[in-house]
Amino acid sequence: MADQGIAIIGLACRIGAASSAQRFWEALCAGEELVRDLGQAELLDAGVPESDLAHSDYVRRRGVLDDVGDFAAEFFGYAPREAQVMDPQHRLFLECAWTALEDAGHDPSGHSGHSGLVGVFGAASTNTYRSIVDRYADLARTTGVIQADLGCEVDYLATRVSYKLDLRGPSVSVQTACSSSLVAVHMACQSLLGHECDTALAGGVAIQLPQVGYRYREGGIGSADGRCRPFDAAAGGTVGGDGVGVVVLKRLADAIADGDDIRAVVLGSAVNNDGSSKVGFTAPSARGQTEVIVEAQAVAGVKPRDIEYVEGHGTGTALGDPIEVRALTRAFRADTADRGFCALGSVKANTGHLDAAAGMAGLIKATLALRHRLIPPTPHFRLPNPACELPTSPFHVNTEPLVWASAGDRPRVAGVSAFGIGGTNAHLVLGEAPARAPGSAGRPGVVLVSTAKTPSALRRACDELTTHLAADPVQDIADVAHTLQVGREHFDHRQAVVRFPGRADEVVTGSRRDSSVLMLFPGQGAQHPGMAAGLYRTEPVFRDWVDHCCDLLVPELGRDLRPPLLEGDVRALEPTWLAQPAIFVTTYALVRLWQAWGVDPAAMIGHSLGEYVAACLAGVFDLPDALRLVAARGRLMGDTPPGTMVSVRLPAEALVPLLPEGAELASVNGPAHSVATGGPDAIAALRDRLSRDGVPCRPLRTAHAFHSASQEPAVAKLVDLLAGIGLRPPTRPYLSTATGDWITQEQATDPTHWGRQARDPVLFSAALRRVLAEGLWTVLEVGPGTGLTTLVRQHTEAAGHHVVSSMRRPEDTAPDRAVLLRATAKLWAVGVPLDWRGFAASERRRKVPLPTYPFERGRYWAGEEIRHQATGGPTATGAAGPQDPVQARVAAIWRDVIGVDRPGPADDFFELGGSSLVATQVAGRLGDVFDVDVPLAMIFERTTLAALAEGVEGLLLDRIEAIAEEPT
Repeated sequence: MADQGIAIIGLACRIGAASSAQRFWEALCAGEELVRDLGQAELLDAGVPESDLAHSDYVRRRGVLDDVGDFAAEFFGYAPREAQVMDPQHRLFLECAWTALEDAGHDPSGHSGHSGLVGVFGAASTNTYRSIVDRYADLARTTGVIQADLGCEVDYLATRVSYKLDLRGPSVSVQTACSSSLVAVHMACQSLLGHECDTALAGGVAIQLPQVGYRYREGGIGSADGRCRPFDAAAGGTVGGDGVGVVVLKRLADAIADGDDIRAVVLGSAVNNDGSSKVGFTAPSARGQTEVIVEAQAVAGVKPRDIEYVEGHGTGTALGDPIEVRALTRAFRADTADRGFCALGSVKANTGHLDAAAGMAGLIKATLALRHRLIPPTPHFRLPNPACELPTSPFHVNTEPLVWASAGDRPRVAGVSAFGIGGTNAHLVLGEAPARAPGSAGRPGVVLVSTAKTPSALRRACDELTTHLAADPVQDIADVAHTLQVGREHFDHRQAVVRFPGRADEVVTGSRRDSSVLMLFPGQGAQHPGMAAGLYRTEPVFRDWVDHCCDLLVPELGRDLRPPLLEGDVRALEPTWLAQPAIFVTTYALVRLWQAWGVDPAAMIGHSLGEYVAACLAGVFDLPDALRLVAARGRLMGDTPPGTMVSVRLPAEALVPLLPEGAELASVNGPAHSVATGGPDAIAALRDRLSRDGVPCRPLRTAHAFHSASQEPAVAKLVDLLAGIGLRPPTRPYLSTATGDWITQEQATDPTHWGRQARDPVLFSAALRRVLAEGLWTVLEVGPGTGLTTLVRQHTEAAGHHVVSSMRRPEDTAPDRAVLLRATAKLWAVGVPLDWRGFAASERRRKVPLPTYPFERGRYWAGEEIRHQATGGPTATGAAGPQDPVQARVAAIWRDVIGVDRPGPADDFFELGGSSLVATQVAGRLGDVFDVDVPLAMIFERTTLAALAEGVEGLLLDRIEAIAEEPT
């Protein structure tokens, strides 16, 4: 099958007593029933008359879904009252769709790779919740008929998912009775093959309310004892079940290219109708079923003899089972006369009949069987139904788990059937997933990210991930990290774990906020031996830029810069003519690495030499010219007389009076941090005085007195060189440390500015203060060491801004990549957008199944008090409470229509779950209460309770004034 077909790359379900796909599979393998006995009390509570329960023919069994009234309303942005009138079928289908996408490693907000347009094809059983809603007049009054219609009608099942998850492909609700969900899968496959969408969700849901038993009637579809026995001699009918299931589909070639975890492949599918060639509208037709099976096999290019398992419709009825086996036999006999080679089963023996979701339950069972290479047993099967003629057919019903042995080079193949009352038949042919290419070896260390909408959900998500990793230690941790990075939507509450070989895990927590990235580039003195070696070994993007820069520098330096840049020789980078190009190359390559990972600066500050990096990135000069200038700058400054520099723990205004002759102020780095420069004797004298005064100071790693009079000959020659280069206006903002302010077009293109920049004091502190006052920043030092971030933290203005360094200090023994991963984790934790696909671009990574979002559900049920989830739900703050009669009445309307408690003046209508439809209800209620026409636009423009109340007061005043002006 090569790369043909449709891949099933994710799935999710809640069926009967199975709360997850894993639990469902475990139950199937154990031959466990997911149908349970119903107690007297719960049946009475559900409204079953005692007279019915008194009859011996009342069957007290059903495949009940627990907690069907629970829903993660806040997660999906639903107002409590809106959730309360919504059919649980819609609620659980929406939750299941989200879970299936996460299981597939597909971020609904990203649509990266080949995911593109996402279609939704869904099926639901007849709505029975609306009758419960309609019993409560107050509920209907507060929400309105339209709200109840939208929440309950099956027409909106698929489109609700598309709207809430922002999916732009086709969105279709499918109704063909019992075959609905398998028809939905067929339609999704056709949409994918026709390139109407690139990923598709397909599924079904069936929840009968109330969840009760039934009166047995001989000749009816229900069994006498509430057990379904497909293909068995004792088969006497089926039993009802509730469930929901969704699969995620993708064209196989795209799924392989994206590294998706393929569970099975839809090789072919077909849908038809019986027409009138049967005894009645509700009766099945062997002819129609045979034809749809043959067509699906032909589309798949599969011979019947290659199929070793069929998941049948299998209702366990006296009429349906024999017709189904007869149809299957006819379809298979067109190719083979062999007997008993194909296992036949029906999930209804485990789950009961799931109505519109029946085909989806069977598809998920068959998919998991291919995945695990195990055919689950069919419960309750003892003797074959004679009317099915199984002994002479190609089929047998296995009563024990059957290891699905390999058939040589031929892939395992299964068929899945679903037949609907009314005659719409569907059949799918599934193949096992192709062998998966292994992931690449990868780079050392990973960043495991977890996010959630609430702190409590984040704790649960982290705990579940930890448990999962402990239970499956052989899973490739790099694939796990990749799946979490690209296959999940990233919410506000975040935790990242940096896991690096030989080191303890580092945990970074944070909350997303709106901030911009300010990059800081160090100057000379930041260099240290081997400063680029670690990243050069592990980061291809960094290595490529270092190589490119070093190749361009060979004519300027007369040698290859890589050996002194990468080796650990203490003296290798001491010469200024090598140190300055080395710092520039390391910093520039690291910026390009960050940009490849999606981190781009909104502003930049370069400390002395670092300003050349900022100007180059801003387009003032291109990279070859920048390298030529930096090489010349280093050479010219290296030819100046010997000198030294000292870092002093004093503010500039306190240091200057202490400077002896021959010493100058070189840099103002912080409120109590300055640098002095000058000849060796002058600086020695200064150090002696500082020592006597108890002022801390530290000599810098320089052999010259930069930013002093000794540099003026070099500055003059540098200006001459710059005059011959076409300087361009900057295309992105940065601050100059020559002025302590934003660079101007005139300064950037003036060679004399660059002369002053090399001679005058470095005003780093002023530049930093200027930019920090203009917004919220995430400050990222890019270059060797942590000197600049240390200086930033000394500024009181830095409070509230996040400060991160990219590389280690010279004395730090941590691996360079571990330090970079820590910085990556810190940036992501505070909401800096990262391109995680760019992060892994040099590796071949795969998606793997991981725990999905831990929904925090509340109970939303008509006639009951709303019970929010563990977070308290979208309950209003109640801050200060309503302050006047108008606010109090507006608050009462919000409380009634939205379903929140104690709304306060500052609470926002839309943050509490309000929507355009809810807004119409609020506008109408305001009009009724205050007897004024409240325009809908007012609710959208005045979103807080206080602002809306003020608007209503304005309408009331206008009305009073209008009445006063009327003639008496």
